[in-house]
Amino acid sequence: MEKYLEFKNVKKSFPGVMALKGVSFRADAGRVMALLGENGAGKSTLLKVMSGDLQPEEGEIIISGESKKFASPRDAIDTGISVIYQERQSVPELSVMENVFSGDLPLTKLGFIDKKKMREETQKIIDKFDLPIHPSDKVGMLSVAHQQMVEIMKSYRRNSEIIAFDEPTSSLADHEVVKLFELIRELKKEGKIILYVSHRMAEIFEICDDIVVFKDGAHVKDFDAHSVKEDELISAMVGRDIGDVFSTLSRNTKFGDVLLEAKGMGSSKIHNISFQLRAGEVIGFAGLVGAGRTETVRALFGADKLTEGEIYLEGKKVIFKSPADAIREGIAFCPEDRKAQGLILHSTVRENISVPVLKKIRGGSVFLNRAEEKKLADTAVEKYSIKTPTIEKKCVELSGGNQQKVILGRWTSEKMPVKVLILDEPTKGIDVGTKAEIYQTICNFAKEGIGIIFISSELPEVLGISDRLYVMREGHITGCLDRNEATEESILTLAMSDTDNQNGGEGK
Repeated sequence: MEKYLEFKNVKKSFPGVMALKGVSFRADAGRVMALLGENGAGKSTLLKVMSGDLQPEEGEIIISGESKKFASPRDAIDTGISVIYQERQSVPELSVMENVFSGDLPLTKLGFIDKKKMREETQKIIDKFDLPIHPSDKVGMLSVAHQQMVEIMKSYRRNSEIIAFDEPTSSLADHEVVKLFELIRELKKEGKIILYVSHRMAEIFEICDDIVVFKDGAHVKDFDAHSVKEDELISAMVGRDIGDVFSTLSRNTKFGDVLLEAKGMGSSKIHNISFQLRAGEVIGFAGLVGAGRTETVRALFGADKLTEGEIYLEGKKVIFKSPADAIREGIAFCPEDRKAQGLILHSTVRENISVPVLKKIRGGSVFLNRAEEKKLADTAVEKYSIKTPTIEKKCVELSGGNQQKVILGRWTSEKMPVKVLILDEPTKGIDVGTKAEIYQTICNFAKEGIGIIFISSELPEVLGISDRLYVMREGHITGCLDRNEATEESILTLAMSDTDNQNGGEGK
């Protein structure tokens, strides 16, 4: 029998939002189909309908000619569907092998959990992916990238017939992406039905055969991945030609005095880190996964303990024993994992934006000034074009791009004067249209005299947005480049260099 997956007139709504507007298309076995669209276009909602996390109001899912309804994720898994979400579903307190066998623990003849079988089968998958982890490692102690690989291992072990990948490479190193793509090609040869969601165009062209484009909850166009051009896809996604976003940015060109300086900063993960940031300047931190970029800004922000070195803010030596100390001095941090560390997901847009300034809007009273709180949230929604029907909507229900905008709105309100804004992977999992908006927002912050520290794993992005670039390798800064001299080749050379060379680190 011919194997295929078909969506027929699938509709799903949330209060104030029609998330899916009668979506219909078909995915065939032995091919990789990309789902493309801006954040909030409906891609993740469709995957949640397919996985049983959500139930549609109308329409049906047809698998090889048979209509299916899933009341729960268990129903979908039992039918042979696996979805690997961008938001990790693993249990951090459990081991790798316990997560890989989650919901399907093998038993001995006496009814005990067969840990030997779990360990051996998990090790085989670890070896296949060439990962430096052990079956008994606690998942919560692994890096974000390796936690994502555990999610992929879990779905691989299930041997599902339908597998959906939702931004699977957003946290992975280059060699891990290579392994993942090798696996996807194997699954394709085995006749699996594969859906692939990514905002990285190079990946779409490398691994996918077919493309369906979503916009505002509707399926608007189909493309052959082997013949379509990138500008055609972007135009279909955003409804306009965004061109070269970096060349059209309105940048700040007048930098002030040195605003922030690190001298010989070190922690358990980083060593001898020295750099300067001028008022109105955007400095980027580039490097391969594990280079120490996040660890550097966490130590700067007081989230990790400094073991050596000094930090100066506006020429004054400062000591941050906790993030609260840094925030009081005007330093704000948008972390890489916005869901786990950046937002209170089940609180509203209003509550998330006002949380750092509650004391200020309380005004000495035990009661909050609700009108002031509402004003802050309304201003942020308008300023950053946050797509939400109301400020009372929970952040967990927003798209990734709009969640990121909520975080920006929180740290840059009139009640929260910021001197230094740290952005760690701020566009991870965000569509090209929203990325362009965020890039210009960053440039606007710089024009206001805010110093920006920008971290990204995407070299074109960190090249395009930064005025100066610091390159890291294994916890050390290996070089500093001006924007007009930085290239992908020069960055990669420094990122793979064994030299601890901070030429230019004092600000060029």
